[in-house]
Amino acid sequence: MDTSKRDQRRKLTRADYERGLPDYHDPTGGWAGAAPMYSALTLRLWLAGLGAVLCVAIGVLWVTVGDLLWLGIVLFVIATGLVIDFGWVLHRKRRGEPG
Repeated sequence: MDTSKRDQRRKLTRADYERGLPDYHDPTGGWAGAAPMYSALTLRLWLAGLGAVLCVAIGVLWVTVGDLLWLGIVLFVIATGLVIDFGWVLHRKRRGEPG
């Protein structure tokens, strides 16, 4: 990106995020008259939280009762990714993005 394009872009305000950023998550938005798509951040937040709790609980069960250490480790790695996603979605919601 050259400097002229960078200078033309303005910094987004909280009001911009509250209104929503059209086509931000939908690369095909606007084609053939389609309405822009907005992200379902609240649903993603719930799914990440529930998934992390379930992965940790089932991972602990596999390690202690099922004696399958490798499967427990895989679930703990997935839970770590879900916790990171949870934190990122919280950041975006605090920034003011709708969803």
